[in-house]
Order: sequence, then structure tokens, then C-alpha cells
Amino acid sequence: MPNTKSATKAMRQSRKRHGVNQKTGDKYKKALRDFRKLITASKLEDAKKALAATASALDKAVKKHLIHGNKASRLKSRMAKALGKLK
Repeated sequence: MPNTKSATKAMRQSRKRHGVNQKTGDKYKKALRDFRKLITASKLEDAKKALAATASALDKAVKKHLIHGNKASRLKSRMAKALGKLK
């Protein structure tokens, strides 16, 4: 347990940030899973919509420093490539 008031506050802040980070991380991971399911099911129109939503979720994760910008770019590029192969 923290010994000082400032340490107590830091612990509260840490817990709150952890929750927000978990939520954002889960969102982009779920968006990726959903997109990949649509690609394997060959649902072109739904996959196009999912691509935009997934790219947005990845950008938000980058903005909050949860993932590196290059990783997001790589994932978006691979998603677009997979969508192109589907056409």
C-alpha cells in the first residue's frame, strides 16, 4: 500500500489509465478480428466498412501510445491488401 497521499493518488490514476488503455486495446483487437472474419467469409461490402472502422480504432490506439505507429500502418496496409485480393 502507498505510504503518502501523492502515492495514493498516483495509484488511483494508474488504475484509471489502465482501464482506459485496456478498453482501447480491446476495441482495436476486436475490430481486427471482425475484419478478418469478414475477409475469410468473402463479404466484400461489410469488409469495406470494417476496414474504415478498424483503421480508426488503430489510429486511436496509436494516439494513446498503446501501439507503435508503424505497427498500425503495417496492419492497415495488410488489411487493404487482403481487401484488394477479395475483389
